[in-house]
Amino acid sequence: MPESVEAVEMQAALLRLRRTSGLPVAFGGLLSDSRHARIAEVNGARTAALRGLVISSGSGLGGKSMALSRPCAVTDYRSSRHISHEYDTAVAAEGLRSVVAVPVVVRREVRGVLYGALREPLTLGDRTFDAAVAAARDVEQALVVRDEVRQLLAAGRPEPDAAAGAAAAVAAWEDVREAHRELRALMPKVLDPALRDELLAVCGRLASATGAREPGEREVRLAPREIDVLACVAAGATNAVAADRLGLRPETVKGYLRSAMRRLGAHTRLEAVVAARRAGLLP
Repeated sequence: MPESVEAVEMQAALLRLRRTSGLPVAFGGLLSDSRHARIAEVNGARTAALRGLVISSGSGLGGKSMALSRPCAVTDYRSSRHISHEYDTAVAAEGLRSVVAVPVVVRREVRGVLYGALREPLTLGDRTFDAAVAAARDVEQALVVRDEVRQLLAAGRPEPDAAAGAAAAVAAWEDVREAHRELRALMPKVLDPALRDELLAVCGRLASATGAREPGEREVRLAPREIDVLACVAAGATNAVAADRLGLRPETVKGYLRSAMRRLGAHTRLEAVVAARRAGLLP
């Protein structure tokens, strides 16, 4: 993906994060090498203190998020005992207090980090976490497209227009995900066991299309109904809508979702969807 398209995608993700979460500041960047990310895009800042900042894995809040490969947050950055404080000068210059950081992960490899922040020391809720995870997922999808373009070039094929190719690829993946959800919802209505097994195999191929689980990593197993519920959640369905699609009660859907989140080590609905995709359980 050319730099201009990459920058536009990052800017769009940060803007969506601010709009959906209500956070006044969002910023982020991609890794420049295996251990360092450079903050290249900033939205809502009052100063230039954050732009160009190089974040080392394990250092500060973003570095901790990168090292653990999961979202991290602090209620008051400058007084937190749970992070190191290499970047306090830049954070203080911008007046940031409550901050969330989410890693950008593609096929289990950390590729960058996104932040959202308040200038007040307030606890960040699930809505904020969900918005931050969703923004990181947008960037992850764009990076998948970039990787595919590079593979095409390596194979000697002509390079497509990057912006059009990115939009088409993301749209195609959304079609795949919708088809997967519809098949999962249809399966309980199929009485023929052999046909049901065939449909289940097709769903498995769709779910694993984004990449395999890393060798040696603990396998996560979910019950079929837990996957069904996550597939609906991934499509933006509320518990009530998911219940209607799957022929279940809303309370039952909530129970399946809680169980899936516990098995995946997720704290929010969107975090569970991302974890399920990375585990090869959803496309």
